[in-house]
Amino acid sequence: MDSSSEKKQEKFGIEKETIAEYGEIANAPLSLSSWIYKRPKFCRFKGLAYGSALTQIIVVSWVCFLCPGMFNALSGLGGGGEVNANVANEANVALYSTFAGLGFFGGSICNLIGVKLSLSVGGTGYIVYTASFLCYKHVYNRAFVIFGGCYLGLTAGILWAAQGAVIMSYPPEEKKARYIAIFWVIFNMGAVIGSIVPLAQTMHSSQNSAGDGTYAGFIVLMALGSILALLMVNPKKTVKEDGNLVHVKKSMGWKKELLGLVQILYKEYWILLLFPMFFSSNWFYTYQFNDVNLAYFNIRTRALNNLLYWFSQILGSAATAVLLDNPKMNRAVRARVGWVCVFVLVCVIWGGGLAFQLKYTRQSVNAPDFEKVDFTHCGYTGYAFLYIFYGIMDSIWQNYSYWIIGSLTNDTNKLAVYMGFYKSLQSTGAVVTYRLDSLNVPFMHYFASCWALLCGSLIIAYPIIWKKITVTTETEEDSAALVNGQEAVIGVP
Repeated sequence: MDSSSEKKQEKFGIEKETIAEYGEIANAPLSLSSWIYKRPKFCRFKGLAYGSALTQIIVVSWVCFLCPGMFNALSGLGGGGEVNANVANEANVALYSTFAGLGFFGGSICNLIGVKLSLSVGGTGYIVYTASFLCYKHVYNRAFVIFGGCYLGLTAGILWAAQGAVIMSYPPEEKKARYIAIFWVIFNMGAVIGSIVPLAQTMHSSQNSAGDGTYAGFIVLMALGSILALLMVNPKKTVKEDGNLVHVKKSMGWKKELLGLVQILYKEYWILLLFPMFFSSNWFYTYQFNDVNLAYFNIRTRALNNLLYWFSQILGSAATAVLLDNPKMNRAVRARVGWVCVFVLVCVIWGGGLAFQLKYTRQSVNAPDFEKVDFTHCGYTGYAFLYIFYGIMDSIWQNYSYWIIGSLTNDTNKLAVYMGFYKSLQSTGAVVTYRLDSLNVPFMHYFASCWALLCGSLIIAYPIIWKKITVTTETEEDSAALVNGQEAVIGVP
């Protein structure tokens, strides 16, 4: 380090070991606060500097833990915690319709208002959505529930744009699966802990809908998540693992965003082969939550199943990270091995699901004499394991999809568009499934569509995985500012 760097270091009050840890940042703007680069000491251990990229990913993970994580816990009860799923289906059709339609523009909005506000404003949608179900429980205000779905669709697009920007742009290439897994573990812990709330409240209850305390608890936790987002460090002050500061690009404007989308579809038409995989990434949720959990089990067992489902996702995420970041195989080999593992898991797990689905129909569970299954039932253990493996499969599918996207390019502009494709198509699939469930499509038909779509989309995506994911990805030129001679850009999907 030269004398000018030492003077700048002294001026910022940044410790020498911090410089060694995060690289040379002597050219950082004078507005940087020195404390965010200092690693706090806990006895013999040192924590992460608050301004590090990993710390900020953890903060984003906790925001998602408290907002969409709690939403997942509520959704996992089936029907939004109500006895009848119709009103929840209508709300979710509204939610995912607005999400699918406006999700692409979430990145542009995030560019305009910043990551912190995007996450915070995005969190408010989950609060309104949950409050609408609490209101419906007492006054049956269906219009408010549908409005809650629409509002959440608008705000969730902004939140997930900010989340995608951080998760996909902060990690180094060789650790992307690990960073994605860290997010996924913390995020799903929100659903796990959120599932404990209704489980504790309904453990000694025979009712089939969630209580007021359940909804109130979710609302409070979601509000905390929205506030937590405001504590994030400005991306311009965040230090990546390679020692570079993150740089936020200015919004390109609506016309250039749309033009960039068209250009990528024209020049890289092969990305269309991944669209079925994106489309199917949430397709099975309605079946698992409404047509398995809600249809077959009572409220306290649904709460237990929900807990098992989201906890199992932590295991699936960890396993995916171990495989996809395995240094003993190059990235191209890991991509192909991952494809085989995912395909086999889909066939085995949904094969087990077929045996379960043959036990009941939509007509049989709606019969007056049908008694919903409790966890004290002698055959419940097998059902629980099936639901656990459904959760594992979900997390592996999502993590593998994210990793594929991150492996196709290091160019943040393209990454932004790819993530826009992913979230928009994911939401489009969800719209279709909630509508199908509202139309009372036979359970077996819906089950078959899930299995066929998952396997079919993997087969269609295989040419991309075989030819486009190489040992490494050369970073393409970005119109970004240089920090210490290197580019460090955060893309916004």
